[in-house]
Amino acid sequence: MVLIYTTCRDIDEAKKIGELLVKNGLAACINTWTIESCYMWEGAVRCETEGALFIKTLESKIPDVENLIEQNHSYATPFVGAIEVKRLNRAYKEWMTQVIR
Repeated sequence: MVLIYTTCRDIDEAKKIGELLVKNGLAACINTWTIESCYMWEGAVRCETEGALFIKTLESKIPDVENLIEQNHSYATPFVGAIEVKRLNRAYKEWMTQVIR
């Protein structure tokens, strides 16, 4: 299992992408929340509200998840990072493998 993390323009975009991932069988579950982000853009520090998206999926689905995010994201270069989960309870893992296609 991996957790994929990305940020979106706003919470609505995060929810839209998350729902597409679940609907298309690329994620077992997604989590969204509003965050404050600060970053360098065109020589200045910018701080804005964004939507965060955590995606619970299988390692084999990372390329498909990346593609869906890139096709539906408003940023020209969205961040997509995968975090390996070393331990996962059996019941959740069994459920995940049933819902991810």
